[in-house]
Amino acid sequence: MARKDLLKNLMAAPPAEEQRTALPRSDRGAIGAVSKSINELKSRAIIEVPADMIDKAGIDDRLDDDPEGIAALMASIREYGQQVPVLLRHSPNVEGRYDVVFGRRRVAALRRLGLPVKAMVRSLNDRELVVAQGQENSARKDLSFIEKANFARQMVAAGYDRKLICDALSIDKTVISRMLSVIDALPEKLIKAIGAAPSAGRDRWLALAKKSEGRSVGELVALARGADSDARFAAVLAALGTPPARPAMQALHAADGDALGKARRDKTRTVIELDQQSREFADWLVDHIAEVHRDWLNSRA
Repeated sequence: MARKDLLKNLMAAPPAEEQRTALPRSDRGAIGAVSKSINELKSRAIIEVPADMIDKAGIDDRLDDDPEGIAALMASIREYGQQVPVLLRHSPNVEGRYDVVFGRRRVAALRRLGLPVKAMVRSLNDRELVVAQGQENSARKDLSFIEKANFARQMVAAGYDRKLICDALSIDKTVISRMLSVIDALPEKLIKAIGAAPSAGRDRWLALAKKSEGRSVGELVALARGADSDARFAAVLAALGTPPARPAMQALHAADGDALGKARRDKTRTVIELDQQSREFADWLVDHIAEVHRDWLNSRA
């Protein structure tokens, strides 16, 4: 859905169920028509709301705080004013407060400037809120692939079905499945450590997911170093170009200090290799492994 169509639909009068189904006798005729027209105008009106009366709602759609972008937006608003209204709903939890549907960065910039927020206000439930937010996101050019994929993952986690996610992001089920396959293969901590990475599309994120298999989350996050999110993405991808080093072998010794063999531990398994001179002990260990395990369990208890 194009951005202009989205705004057109949101600025339209509320659905019939949001309006009164019957008018009192005094509201009928010419006076009733005038009253109805005024109510419709109010539903589309742009009002000013104090920024500190607006709370977050819906799904986090951005991975970066983008301080530079907020600063640039503040400078633009200082010079030209707020040109595009945000969309709000009345808070379902606190009387007199509002939830932001979309326009979070504008609200943040206006809050820092100490200016009121020009906004349209609609009555939306949680389901309608995320659909409106998702459709706004799908029309934006500055939201990266991984941010859209992260938005879809949060909708899945919130219990929304695939059809609603498709409607919210204006994409088909195949694209949603591809997005989720990429983002589900990556640790959330790594995605947040990298950030939006606007230059990285689906194919590069998919390559990163494949190369990160078998790596610990801590190791991956440690690789995310750079001046911006694109640099951090490139650093992780480059570092994963070489296979991980094989874990070092640990020497095993008997009670008297004699060498028994060695062991290697990695993320998925532990391998014990006993020397030829320890063959008799190795055979005994295999035959009595159940007893050894039982004694270990008893020691834990």
